[in-house]
Amino acid sequence: MFSNEDQTRSRLLKPARKLVTGFLAAIATGTFLLWLPWATADGFGLALPDAIFTATSAVCVTGLVVVETGSTLSGFGQGVVLALIQAGGLGIMTVSTMFAVVVGKRIGLGERLAMQEAIGVFSPAGIVRLTRMVVLATLAIEAVGAVLLTGLFARDFPLPQAAWYGVFHSVSAFCNAGFSPLPSSLQPYAGDVPVNLVFVTLIFLGGIGFYVLADIWRNARRLSLHSRMALYVSGALIALGALVVLLLEGGNADTLGALAPAERVLASIFQAVTPRTAGFNTLPTGALRDTTLLFLILLMLIGASPGSTGGGIKTTTFWVLLATARAILDGRSEITVFERRLSRVVTDKALVILVLALGVVFATALVLTVTEQAPFLQVLFEATSAFGTVGLSTGITPQLSLLGRLLLPLTMFVGRLGPVTVAMAIAHRQKAATVRYPEDRVIVG
Repeated sequence: MFSNEDQTRSRLLKPARKLVTGFLAAIATGTFLLWLPWATADGFGLALPDAIFTATSAVCVTGLVVVETGSTLSGFGQGVVLALIQAGGLGIMTVSTMFAVVVGKRIGLGERLAMQEAIGVFSPAGIVRLTRMVVLATLAIEAVGAVLLTGLFARDFPLPQAAWYGVFHSVSAFCNAGFSPLPSSLQPYAGDVPVNLVFVTLIFLGGIGFYVLADIWRNARRLSLHSRMALYVSGALIALGALVVLLLEGGNADTLGALAPAERVLASIFQAVTPRTAGFNTLPTGALRDTTLLFLILLMLIGASPGSTGGGIKTTTFWVLLATARAILDGRSEITVFERRLSRVVTDKALVILVLALGVVFATALVLTVTEQAPFLQVLFEATSAFGTVGLSTGITPQLSLLGRLLLPLTMFVGRLGPVTVAMAIAHRQKAATVRYPEDRVIVG
């Protein structure tokens, strides 16, 4: 007989394993399709390590690339990448659940728990209805974005090509993927207000979290604590990020210094939004100053909000950590946010997420410093970008060694699902402790 604690842990492990298995299956499928001869323009297909890297980057909505998306991949290959981005952005369990609903299959408790974990809600109650709303809202937002971007790209490209660019970039932006068939991402549009506005809106909506979007739709006047925290932190980080980038890069002739004053502000805002796991860039990332890169590493580590298409430790986790530190420094036993008390479970989980995230990032960076011929800051930037599923790079991705091309996909995978989810998926069921040990003291700090 299992104890109640054992049964609870078992229920938590099963959804985590379903998520991991679903993402692995999608990556394997994408790898096979990109390995096929007609996936590339030259008719040879991608080499297996490059196919694994590209499929993982697409499913994990990261955007790091070892081959040029627009010139290397054929129309079929780009279509595969787009489908993987959409599936990875919505979540594999979301897609499979909606398919099951369409064919009339009953959704069991296990699937509902997995959906709860994937979307990031508090209860599996009403999860199928919420999933349907998530899918419809996603497709509607992406459709509007595609129409707007098609019109904007039609100024520079023939209508069929502009339409494809519009659809591809709209899905990629909302899913915070960062993939672009354009050779230099969005750098030619650094001063284009309409293009920047559409991309920033899509990135923000995709990164704020499906729960928050649903909460705004239903309870705009009385948002939950989670929604208020996510919106507040997101807005604060964008404002702070734009100001810091403007101050640090304003005199850099290779980045903001080459733009007009109004364009500098616009590019600074975009550069503050994109490290929140989007991956597009209107400034050459490799030309940014070291101080700016270090600041962007912090933004990439924080990432988007829970239950969104983005990665990182998440905005609410960041605030919980700050609130915990402030409570300890103030000598308070309770941790409060917006006049609400946070449970010990939440604060403990936030600390575990931070420790695991830092461990993954620095372990990846440590290995890359041995395998790659690149400065440490660029290596750390690459590792954080992979974990945060951001996709920004200083330019070292295409030159990665074979080990680097296999290690970074693993980092993306852990970052997309979350280190806690992956750890729980591979953990063995443990029985509850039957012995309670005496308490003792340890000096810390």
